[in-house]
Amino acid sequence: MPAASYRCTLATASCLPLAAALLLGGCGSAEQTQTQSVAVAPTEVAAVQTPPPDYPIELACAGLGGKAVLSVVIGVQGKPTEVTLVTSSGQPGLDASAQQRVREWLFKPATRNGRAVPWTIQIPVSFNPPQPRPDRCFALDAQAHPSG
Repeated sequence: MPAASYRCTLATASCLPLAAALLLGGCGSAEQTQTQSVAVAPTEVAAVQTPPPDYPIELACAGLGGKAVLSVVIGVQGKPTEVTLVTSSGQPGLDASAQQRVREWLFKPATRNGRAVPWTIQIPVSFNPPQPRPDRCFALDAQAHPSG
């Protein structure tokens, strides 16, 4: 099983202001309701499904890790529409793995005035080499250095 740890910090907004705005919107006279619009609290992007990226076994066995930082545009459907590498982990294989997996993530989109809007966030993805080394590493070592 690939070993990877990652941290994705996303701000989430409380639903309480939105619920209060919706409940209070029904109060008052019909005349007031027609002339006043109900303010809907904005919400931020929230992570829904964020499985960790695959850790390339060759890099895990070599003890190579790092942290990639990605800029991700979350579309109105909650899916990443653009994933850009902002800071490299120092390992192209880790950067590619992070970008590939984040493209598959699912989010609750940000909203403004009650409507979903595209939103850009930055996501750090950390790869920490597994300890102890996975058993598969010994097979790779044997292939790389066959005894003659």
